[in-house]
Amino acid sequence: MTSAFVIEQILNGVQFGVMLFLMAAGLTLVFGVMGLINLAHGSLYMIGAFVCAWVSGWIGSFWIGLVAGLLAAAAVGALMEILVIRRLYQRDHLDQVLATFAMILIFSEGTRWLFGDQPLWLDIPQLLSGAVDLPFGVSYPLYRLAIILVGVALAIGLYMLITKTRLGMQIRAGESDREMIGALGINIATLYTVVFALGAALAGVAGSFVGALQSVQVGMGEPVLILAFVVIVIGGIGSIEGALVASVLVGLVDTLGRVFLPQFFALFMEPSAATSVGSALSSTSIYILMAIVLIWKPKGLFAAHD
Repeated sequence: MTSAFVIEQILNGVQFGVMLFLMAAGLTLVFGVMGLINLAHGSLYMIGAFVCAWVSGWIGSFWIGLVAGLLAAAAVGALMEILVIRRLYQRDHLDQVLATFAMILIFSEGTRWLFGDQPLWLDIPQLLSGAVDLPFGVSYPLYRLAIILVGVALAIGLYMLITKTRLGMQIRAGESDREMIGALGINIATLYTVVFALGAALAGVAGSFVGALQSVQVGMGEPVLILAFVVIVIGGIGSIEGALVASVLVGLVDTLGRVFLPQFFALFMEPSAATSVGSALSSTSIYILMAIVLIWKPKGLFAAHD
């Protein structure tokens, strides 16, 4: 096992974590500001991927497809908030779970009706094809490296938006005292729609980028949604910093566990048994991480309301 291989897997974990952050940031904003559990957030990720793949195949430009995927996810998110979600704010969490789960089924069948049952494939853009040479003899795909850089840039931009702008001030105020900002003349309904559309757009960006790394198919958002919920629990509900740190942690633990745990058990077990045990343990490693963090800090690493 060479150092180049280890560094490559670490970068893969960071890239996976950055994509999780784009999912989790929207979730933690919506849950922190609105107190809403949105199980349909993964469907917005799927919509972004499908629209990006379809538009890219039609027009022949990944970049136009990326913008289309972002805008489609944001538009669907805004419509979903206006037509359905805003009726759930005063309902209990069970109603929210049932309603947004129903929307998963609606989006899945609607996507299947529009695009068919067969997966779509999205080509890596020519500008980002190939590999780049890094220190220690690492040759890493340029596209994956670009995902890391774009994700970090979006994380910084989102942090600046939340902490340095008037909209961010309103979002933070709505998180702590929504009645008061309503009394100050701020249209809380519009603010909620903007926050929901922002979270949906981030999910759409994540889906669009991941579409070039795997097949774009119905149901692709649900496994990522589960990991995104793990991320916001570890990072702390409502915390953008927590979502970023937890996303990278989860990405590293998941990726490195899948690669190295079977190899570790192979040192003293039969290869087939090592693969079985290592794979089983790696699939539960992120939940073990979550349990350890919650024992240490029950509200998450960066609890917004500490």
